[in-house]
This record gives sequence, C-alpha cells and structure tokens, in this order.
Amino acid sequence: MPEKKLRYAGIGCQHQGWADISRIVTHPAVEPVAFCDIDKRHFVHVDKRWPDLPKFSDFRELFKQMKGKVDAVSIGIPDHSHAIVTQAALDAGLHVYCEKPLTHTVWEARQIAATAKEAGTVTRMGNQIHSEYQYRTIKPVVQEIGAIGKIKEVHSWISAAGHGRSGLIERPENPESAPAEVDWEQWTGPAPKREYGGDYVYHPRFWRDWQDFGTGSIGDNGCHLLDPIFTALDLTAPISVHSNHSGMNDEVYPAQETISYVFPGNKWTADDTLRVTWYDGGRRPTLKFPGLPKGEELPQPASIMIGEKGYLLVMHWGEPKLYPEKDFADFKWPELDEANHYHDWVDACLAGNTEISDNFAYAGPLTETVQLGNVAARFPGKKLEWDAENLRITNLEEANQWLTREYREGWSVEQRA
Repeated sequence: MPEKKLRYAGIGCQHQGWADISRIVTHPAVEPVAFCDIDKRHFVHVDKRWPDLPKFSDFRELFKQMKGKVDAVSIGIPDHSHAIVTQAALDAGLHVYCEKPLTHTVWEARQIAATAKEAGTVTRMGNQIHSEYQYRTIKPVVQEIGAIGKIKEVHSWISAAGHGRSGLIERPENPESAPAEVDWEQWTGPAPKREYGGDYVYHPRFWRDWQDFGTGSIGDNGCHLLDPIFTALDLTAPISVHSNHSGMNDEVYPAQETISYVFPGNKWTADDTLRVTWYDGGRRPTLKFPGLPKGEELPQPASIMIGEKGYLLVMHWGEPKLYPEKDFADFKWPELDEANHYHDWVDACLAGNTEISDNFAYAGPLTETVQLGNVAARFPGKKLEWDAENLRITNLEEANQWLTREYREGWSVEQRA
C-alpha cells in the first residue's frame, strides 16, 4: 500500500458523479473521507460502501466542517453549479476534478481558469476519453508523423440533442414541489428560482436540455469531440462562430444544430484560418472527397480532419482510420503507454503536478469555445466575431449579455480575470 494518501471527497453521488467516485477510489492511494449530494436518495451507493463517512447536502458545509481533512474533490453535478462549487474548492486549496463542460458560461470558464492558476492545485476536467488511445493518438499522427499533411478543415458530429428532448418544450403547467429528500435550494444554486416540477423534469436526469441548468448537446459533447482537435492542432480560441438550427424557445436548446467556428491558422493548418464545423441532433456533414465515404456512410459520433494528403477519421469510440484506405494500407499507428484519466489525476495530486494534461488552463479555453456555440444559437444566421483577449463579441453588442448569467443572491461566481 502507498504510504501517502489522498484524502478525497465526492460531490455528486449518482449517475456520472458516482461513475467518477467509483473509478477514483480504485486508486490505492485514495482515502474517501466525505460525500455531498443534494438528494439523500443519491447516497445509496455510498451508504453501501462507506456507511460511517460524513455526508452533506451543502458543499459549503462540506468545505467548512472538513477543513484540513480533505485534499481533493470530484464534482459530478449539473453544469449550472460547476463554477461556483469548483471556485469554492479551489479557494479552499483543494485539488479538483470537475466534469465537463468545465462551466455553464463563457465568462465562468475564464474565471475558473484564473482561479485555478491562483490556487496552484492540481486540476482536471472530466472528459475521460481525453486519455483513451483513439484520442491521444491523433496529436502524434498529425504533428509528429504528418500523415495527412496540414489540415484544411474539420467536421465533428453526433446524433444526440441534449437527452433527446431538446426543441420547443415548455415548463410543466402544474409543477410539483420537491420531495423531502431533495434540497431544492442547493440544486437550483445560481439559476433563477423555479419549482421542482416533478421527478425527471429537471432533476435528476433531464437538466441538460434546459438553458438555465444545462448546455445542450454542444455543452454535453463538445468537450469530448472537439478535444482531440484542440490538442492535435494546438487550438485556443476561435475568431468567429455562426449557428443555424431547427428552432428554439427561451427554455431549452435546439433539437438540431450546425455550428461553424473559424480559428486562426497555425503551423498545423493549410491556410491562415481553419473552419471547424459541429453537427448534432442527427445532422452530419455532406462530404464528397475522393477516397472518402459519403457523409451518411460515416460512423458517429466522430470527427474528420481534412488534410492536404488525406483524411483522418477520429472515432469517439473505436479505432481511428485514414483515407483513402489504399494510400494508408501500410500505415503504422503510434504505440502509446496506457493512461487512466482518473488515476493519472490522483498521481498528479500526490506529486503536485499542475501541468497534467486536461487541466483547467486547457479546459477553460475549450469550454469557452463550446459555450460560444450556445451564445451563437441565440442569434441564428449571424456570424459573431470573437475577441478572446477582451472576452467580447465585437460586432453584435446584445450578444455579450449571454456570455454570462445573472446570479441569484448568494450564489455568484467571483470575477478573477
């Protein structure tokens, strides 16, 4: 057994939160010390394994009562509360593993990246496939091997639209009050106050659809599919973003959307700009290039990088592929050491390695890009020009209000950048 232990608390104990907890604790150096969830029903797994450990519904009480007794936390809760809980954890001097997307808004992503830099603790975003072979191999194939030459354009697509209910749905007309097991004040957090609604209206599963709580399909999946594109091409911030979609109201996200980003070019791109196009809700690219399958024949979810010398299919699950197949029949894929997204974070915490990949210095800009897509969705058909340095949309003033949100009293994320 390792001599040094990482005293760990899990915030969010069901669904993805439990998936994170159950994997983090498989590291032999991890010592669970506390758990937090706004729904007492979500402690079912925790109670079976650690019945005597303290449990909280309020993350602030966790940090207060366990001060000096916790080294690291995972945060697996709805998107709208990521930033406020993460900032509090960083301010408490804790190492943080936060689920994707890092934050609910563009502005929050900038603040959390700045807070993490100040804290100097070890951070990592929970887009676990970042550490899988099919994503990690893309960077050496593009940068070291140069298999398809410089990149001309990129397309990413997924069938999902939130959890399949996004579109034009409305709040329930006769919302139910929260059951006794649910601390609805804590769950609502920074968002505007509303009634619980009923099980499976928002909590515990369908909050992703709702603008006040989730971030739609691009928020749910963009930090996955765009991640290997960012790492392979050293992308940071786009210079413009444009959305068209199937329609939306003031409550939920579009059922189908296409988002076009334009990034500044660099030494890995064929031109002085690079277009990256996102598709969801069943939309996908129509690709007609020699040696490449037609768009409707491509598997999903996936991305494809169009290069000067060929095409690289980046599978979300499954092995990547190179096209035209005849040109790459003898291609040797890189051999990489195995990686464990959770264990590598624990190891970094124990070693004080703040430079671990997928830290908040990286996850912040990736999340900003993803959430800019949701800003563009409010102005379909209009290209928004983005000044990342000054955190401003320069050509449409009314769009800037959507970079952040109005916080309920007592639930504000603090400005750090």
